[in-house]
Amino acid sequence: MRPRAGAPVAEPQELRRRFDAWLKEARHCGVRTVETFAEGLQHDHDAVLASMQTPWSNGQCEGEVTRLKLLKRQMYGRACFDLLRCRVLQAT
Repeated sequence: MRPRAGAPVAEPQELRRRFDAWLKEARHCGVRTVETFAEGLQHDHDAVLASMQTPWSNGQCEGEVTRLKLLKRQMYGRACFDLLRCRVLQAT
């Protein structure tokens, strides 16, 4: 995990207040897609708040996993594990 760049993290109470206000507004905005998105965020309310309060991000790890999955899909049915291993090591 790496530290997230950007603005400093706000106070937890302020963050919760602003997030809850945004959720309330988004859930009744009249745009169905935004309302559905807000409902999903409401279901994961605690996790979303925790992700906004911490200065850490797992984006680098997720990017590496996505890259490896792409290489694996490209190699499917083409050759053996040794060639896949060479491609993975070359791509880094």
